[in-house]
Amino acid sequence: MAQMTALRRRMIDDMTVRNLSPATQQSYVYAVAKFSRFFGCSPDRLGIEEVRAYQLHLAGLGWSWSHINQVSCALRFFFGVTLGRPEAFDRIISAKEPKKLPVVLSGEEIVRSSCRRSRGCATGRL
Repeated sequence: MAQMTALRRRMIDDMTVRNLSPATQQSYVYAVAKFSRFFGCSPDRLGIEEVRAYQLHLAGLGWSWSHINQVSCALRFFFGVTLGRPEAFDRIISAKEPKKLPVVLSGEEIVRSSCRRSRGCATGRL
């Protein structure tokens, strides 16, 4: 088994002390590792501008807002708590949930739905 870095151990300890669930811990460690691999260096050598570039990269790949938010939370925790960089809490932003348009039925769909409910429509018309 590979040796765990001191930085990863510290992040896991920080999450354990704050009682984050094992699933959250695994997700956060994975997100920080992917961020680090993307830039090809240790994450403690990167900064807020790299986080922003990585968020743009994920958005460009078409990742969902919930995935980008999960990565953002992991990086906010890593930079803000583990590395003690308080500016991370204000500068690493989360994506806004997109508003979904309501489903609008056509006239024909309304008639079919009404007929199914009443079960008395032989012609499909009201």
